[in-house]
Amino acid sequence: MPRRHPALPLAAGLILFCFALLATLSPPARAGDLEMLAPMRAAAFPSLESAIRIKGPLYFCGEFVPLHLPEVRERLEKELLLMLWDRAQVILWLKRTGRYFPHIQTVLRGRGMPDDLKYIAVIESALKPRAGSSQGAWGIWQFIASTACNYDLTVDRFVDERRNFYFATGAAASYLNDLHERFGAWTLACAAYNMGEQGLERQIDMQEVKDYYHLHLPEETQRYVLRAIAAKLILTDPARYGFDLHPEDYYKPRKFDRVKLRAKYPTPLTLVAKAAGTYYKDIRDLNPQLLGEIIPPGQHVLFLPEGAAEDFAERYHPLMAKYRETLRPETYVVKRGDSLTEIAREHDMSLFQLCKLNNLGRRATIHPGQKLLVQ
Repeated sequence: MPRRHPALPLAAGLILFCFALLATLSPPARAGDLEMLAPMRAAAFPSLESAIRIKGPLYFCGEFVPLHLPEVRERLEKELLLMLWDRAQVILWLKRTGRYFPHIQTVLRGRGMPDDLKYIAVIESALKPRAGSSQGAWGIWQFIASTACNYDLTVDRFVDERRNFYFATGAAASYLNDLHERFGAWTLACAAYNMGEQGLERQIDMQEVKDYYHLHLPEETQRYVLRAIAAKLILTDPARYGFDLHPEDYYKPRKFDRVKLRAKYPTPLTLVAKAAGTYYKDIRDLNPQLLGEIIPPGQHVLFLPEGAAEDFAERYHPLMAKYRETLRPETYVVKRGDSLTEIAREHDMSLFQLCKLNNLGRRATIHPGQKLLVQ
């Protein structure tokens, strides 16, 4: 047995004394505070054993799920058990569906695509718009940069439209639709979304099988569609699995205005926030595709708080004109030994910018005493 240290009883007594002192110093809860809290009740939900007793027939994207195959049933039961074990996560899924599912459903319906595809967003990101992966995928639909660019999403050091749920949802629908046309089945389209179309094609050609449930695929992809089906079972009938959310418990879709902004110069987001009559934080939250504190030159679609678009232009242009006054170029006097390249580097400009600002060719000769405009 470990030898008892003589100081331990004294230390334990001191700790108990401190807790007792804190209890006397803490103000008692007021009746009014308690009245604001909803009444609590004991949790009651089905056993895990009963939750996985699935009766068919079962379909995903209109395609039959072969529950009569023991392996398929076992894999689906596993995904259900893992999801139901983390009930807190499922509650968050359910609450987030109120914010994101309406728009996804509208996009899918408008393109004649199966409603079940919305569950792909759940298993990809848990409906978290800022979700990222170690493979460099971002957003609710977890696009990698190359695929995002193929579907007209901007991804650069200033803007990453994968992070904007509304931009990415349209791109994801287009990608899934193209995959369906390529493979002829929604289960295969979803598998390709996960592992890449070329990798799936190689497996189909090698195994001479074109049925998701009979293909041997990477472990993550073999689980992928079954996870989506498990999410569908839970989220379409949460009460069956013991989730009792009221309509007011679901997060509401964000309401906003859209404006088109042509930025000739790098534009601070604080200026946009002032023109919109809101906070910098609101602009960042509504426009997660903007990675920094400025909007780069070019044309952009910006989201503003609802109602802010009405007089946005009238407020924006005077603020921008005042800001541009601070951007007027400075004058640099050329010294002996200077070169255009060195001057550009010293003022954190590219050689192209320096030459364009001064209407010079790249090989122009400069001389001491000459005045150049620099930023």
